[in-house]
Amino acid sequence: MLKTKVRYLSLLILFSFQAGAQTSALSVADSLFALGNYASAINAYAKVGDKKSNLHIARAYNAIGNYDKSIAQYTSILERNPNFDLARFELGKLLLKTKNFKPAMEMFNVLVSSEEKNPEYFYYLGRTYEAVNQTGNANKAFKNAVEMDSTHLRSLYALGKYYVGQEIKDSALVYIDKGLQFYENDVAMINLKALAFYNNGQFQLAIPHFERLLELGEEKPFVYEKLAYCYFRNWEPEKALDTYHKLTSFPDKLAVAYAGLGDVYFKEKELDSAQFYIEKSIEERMALFPREYASLGRIARLKGQTKKSMDYYVKAWEENKENYYNYYQVCVLADEYYKDPKTRLNYYEKLLEMYPDLVPWLEERVKNRITEIKEEIHFVGN
Repeated sequence: MLKTKVRYLSLLILFSFQAGAQTSALSVADSLFALGNYASAINAYAKVGDKKSNLHIARAYNAIGNYDKSIAQYTSILERNPNFDLARFELGKLLLKTKNFKPAMEMFNVLVSSEEKNPEYFYYLGRTYEAVNQTGNANKAFKNAVEMDSTHLRSLYALGKYYVGQEIKDSALVYIDKGLQFYENDVAMINLKALAFYNNGQFQLAIPHFERLLELGEEKPFVYEKLAYCYFRNWEPEKALDTYHKLTSFPDKLAVAYAGLGDVYFKEKELDSAQFYIEKSIEERMALFPREYASLGRIARLKGQTKKSMDYYVKAWEENKENYYNYYQVCVLADEYYKDPKTRLNYYEKLLEMYPDLVPWLEERVKNRITEIKEEIHFVGN
């Protein structure tokens, strides 16, 4: 009896010692992990070898960017513990991150069918569907997340962003406003609301939301650009000019800012200022600029500079020969500038030759003018 008690006591002491040693080893590994010493942490966790340690090994590999080993470790854990939802969820997110979309979808589909109703599972399932352009399934998943948690901001944002992109303003605002009720200063949601109105041509309604973004410190070029355009379209010229001037502080937006200033001054009939800024826009722009040349053409014409106006419209047409209207303007200006009727006739005939499918009203106008010039030539000839 005494021997039995001694043996039991010895086993208890041994077990306590082993448990204590394991606890100590786990504490060391946890400390290494917390400090970001992942390589040493992996070795320490490997000595412990339980489920929790194996999970931390997978996380450590993920943290150092060794995604293949991390995925292999997570997979090994799930093979031994198929109901370990936390490991499955982390693996799903890693698979999504590494663009392994099909296996990621498998992970999240298992999770959403489990008894635990977690909106995060549906959100990441939606993200995965989004990545493979299955928009309908993605939105269904996001809506499931919102049904479970009406304050799930990322799902609300995903739905709002989708409907803003589709320019379905009313549907977008349903989800955006829900998000703003939960967090009124969320800049991503405020930006979506501004864009919902902006894309719908409701510039006056978009203005306060772009202004709010600036108040919250979002002094980014796209905010200034869109706000300036809203002021311009809402006809608040002083605010538009001020905002476009602020946009000039961003070097890659100089061309846009100068073009905007040119548009405002042009509408204000300050032609010299309009010409100055449009010319500066052309100097800054690295790509094609038919719109700016056409604007300069209009300005030159209003200033009575017919030949200069014609030259600008020629440049506009040369940059984009699909725009027949710019060449029509060349014809009209040539008609005003040249005295020789045959020269003027040549421009109009070339227009019909290059663009046989002109819109009916313009084709009729051109043909009528050709007839008039031919009659003029006939009269002079006689």
